[in-house]
Order: sequence, then C-alpha cells, then structure tokens
Amino acid sequence: MTNLIASEVHDLLVRLGVPAARFTGGTLAVRSPVTGEEIARVVESTPEDARRTIGAAAEAFTAWRRVPAPRRGELVRLLGEELRASKEPLGRLVTLEVGKVVSEGLGEVQEMIDICDFAVGLSRQLYGLTIQSERPDHRLTEQWHPAGVVGVISAFNFPVAVWSWNAALAFVCGDPVVWKPSEKTPLTALAVQALFDRAVARFGDDAPANLGTLLIGGREIGELLVDDARVPVVSATGSTRMGRIVGERVARRFGKSILELGGNNASIVTPSADLELTLRAVAFGAMGTAGQRCTTLRRLIVHEDVYDALVPRLAQVYQRISVGSPIDSDALVGPLIDGASFEAMQASLSDAKAHGGIVHGGERVDVNGDGSFYARPALVEMPGQVGPVREETFAPILYVLKYRALDEAIALQNDVPQGLSSSIFGNDLREIEQFLSGAGSDCGIANVNMGPSGAEIGGAFGGEKETGGGRESGSDAWRAYMRRQTNAINYGRTLPLAQGVTFDIG
Repeated sequence: MTNLIASEVHDLLVRLGVPAARFTGGTLAVRSPVTGEEIARVVESTPEDARRTIGAAAEAFTAWRRVPAPRRGELVRLLGEELRASKEPLGRLVTLEVGKVVSEGLGEVQEMIDICDFAVGLSRQLYGLTIQSERPDHRLTEQWHPAGVVGVISAFNFPVAVWSWNAALAFVCGDPVVWKPSEKTPLTALAVQALFDRAVARFGDDAPANLGTLLIGGREIGELLVDDARVPVVSATGSTRMGRIVGERVARRFGKSILELGGNNASIVTPSADLELTLRAVAFGAMGTAGQRCTTLRRLIVHEDVYDALVPRLAQVYQRISVGSPIDSDALVGPLIDGASFEAMQASLSDAKAHGGIVHGGERVDVNGDGSFYARPALVEMPGQVGPVREETFAPILYVLKYRALDEAIALQNDVPQGLSSSIFGNDLREIEQFLSGAGSDCGIANVNMGPSGAEIGGAFGGEKETGGGRESGSDAWRAYMRRQTNAINYGRTLPLAQGVTFDIG
C-alpha cells in the first residue's frame, strides 16, 4: 500500500506540473496520514531564499499595483480555470497528503474555484466613498490602494483553500503573495504553485515575475516572513499560541495581521429543535475531517427536556460511524494527521474523565498499522464546562452539556477564550433572535439550524477573542489587503478651513 501511495502521489504531482526535483531528494520528509509512511522528500527554502523571495515580491508589487484591477481579475479567472481543469487530481492529492475523505478533498478545491469566481467579480467592485464636505466648493472621497506584499502562513487541515481565500483577494487588490504552507503539507502547495504559474503564463506580460511565490520550511522561514517590513500584511492560520507570537511581532513593526486561530465551537439545542435535522448536523459538524477543522463542533449544549431524546441516539451514531482509509473505503472519518494529534486526543479524554466526564468512544482503530493514527470519535458527557472543555483539542471530541434556560446556554457558549463559530437548533423565533442579537453569541459566525462548520465563501470568515479577530474570504474582507486613503479636493478659488478656523495672512 505504501509504495502505491508514494507512486500515486508522484504521478499526481508530475501531472499537475511539479518538477520531480522539487519533491525528491530534499530534506523535508512528507508522510501520508493514510498509512503514516514517507511519500516524498521536499526541497526546503533556506533563510537566504526567503529574503530573496520577499525582495522579489516587493519588486513585483511596483509593477502589479499599476495594472488595472479588472485586468488583475483576469489572472484570477484563469487561475480558476486551471483549478477547474485539475480539480480531480488536486483533490486526490489533498486526500493523500492530509487524509481527508474523497468528497472533502474535492470540496476543498471547489472552495478555491468559488473564491476565484468571487474575486473576479470583486475586481470591478473595489469601491470607495464620496463624503459630503462641510466646506464650500470641496469634495471628500475615500479610496483604496494596494497594500503591498501579503505573506500567507497556512495550516495543514485546509492546505490549499486558505491560501486561495487570501491569494485570490490579494491578487485582485494589487498585491503579490508569498506563501509558507505547513511543513506537514507542502506537496499540495507545490501543486497549487504550479497551477498558478500556468495561469500566469497564459495571462501574459502584465503579470510581473514573482507575483505569487512559495517558501517551504519550518518555523524559521515563517519568522522571516513575519518580521520583514517589506511584508505589510501577514495572514496566519494556526493555533492561538502561534497567533500571539505572530500578532505581536507584526504589530511591533506596525504591520497588519489577519489572524485565524483557535475555535472551541458550540451548538445549542433548544426544546423546539428538529431533532432529526440536529442529529445529522451535529454528526457532520463534530466528526467531519476527523475533527480537524477550526470550525469543528466541540461543545453541544442541550436543553434538559430533549437531552434524553437526543444524546443516546447521538452516542449510537458515534458507535457505528465508519472509520477507515479514505482511499480504499467509503468511511466517513479518516485519520488524524499524526501521532502527536492522537496523543493530544487521549490526554484530553483522560482529563475529561478526571473531571467526571462519561466517555463514549475515542479508542484507536487499527486501519493501516502502527504508522497511521485512526481514532473512533469520542462523545463525552460532562457535568460542567470544566477542564478540557474550555480548550481546543484538534481531534474528534464532542463534549455534551445540559442546560435549563437559554440565558444559561448562551453564557456557557460564550464562557470560553475562543470565539470563532457557533450555532443554535430550534424553531422558536424569539430564542433564535436572542441568540443572534448583540446579547447572544459572541462569535464571528453564528448559524441557525446547522452546525458551526461548512462556511461559504460569500461571507467573511473569522472570529473574535482568542480566534484573532481577522476576516478572510467574502463580504468586505478585501479591505484587509488594501490601504485606505481619504482625499479632500478643493475645486474653488478660496480657502475655507474646516471647523471654522481662520488663518488670515493678509
């Protein structure tokens, strides 16, 4: 099996346009979580490579910012075409490198295609404002200009989609992009870079060299990107611990950071909820991607009147859910990314038991031997929001809590450091509106009658508190990749001053 996976990965990379020299004979060993064994050796970037790449991107900015935005949108349209043509092989590569089930691997590429479509339209809608002036014969306007080089640091769980959220917008906004993917998933990044290079070749000479570049490596390479003043915008996805470091260091040089960090997402199940719909939504929200989404459902807060009707049925789903290889079975739950993730899961379950939790599932499942780490998702009934319930464990663990009044449920949901995504299940309009109000969910995403995961690209994605406060993808997230400029234009022959100030020099 292992040799077959490595062979298929190599064939896919070549088919997608990646030179074999990039993924053979290098120093970075890449392992597939499907089997846990090595599938490639990637050539890493040196610190000098990183500095040179950033400098080249800064040079590209001086040319790209002068290209009209609708023309820049044409490049993103061509990128979308390349992604459409390569959806199957790229989606398969995501499955092999990350361990996602097939539909999720393909879905991630579809998300890239969707954001390209969004960005193409956006290239003709980078709107400013006209503002009424208090001075006669004056006009105030607000416009937006390209910000400069955008550094993108992405995580393993969405190895290509998060790059596209940032890059598609950055390119139409007039910014070059330097990408440092997770060192756990460099192969999909190499493939996407090859597809982007193909789009640039079709686009023509308006695209400067080094408009979109790739740095492969670990923490040292990421730090160079974070600390370089030639990179005014840094978008980083990862842990809260990482985000604290990135945010502080970027702020120290007065740069701008877009942080997408931890999520400890909750769903509230009210007495009026459709329990059949709730059961399906909770199952996907908590177990999809083997619990390795930042929007994974991690806390289920259930009203005492429906607890016994829902939770035992949910426990049965956990017992029978299919866990297995994403490439030779139709299992719904694939592997964890590596052994460290499995150990973190077991540590959290032990901690939950120590705090009085009743654990259903969570044991290791032998699928492809000792090198891979498959686990049965765990449902944990907790007496309160204590211990590991307040933390994010990047694994399929769902903590279940009981409540009596909606105010109590909302308080439980909000009483964690993270604030990414949330949802409520119910058909009582008053309860739903209370949940969506300013006194309700404190998260950046609040859904109704669905789980907290599965965000569409049309809305801005991101959260509050220790989630970082950044926004990516749709809505007006494009503004993070540009700089605002206010203009006052005097078209008269006198010089009236604002606020009634006079300054007469005779």
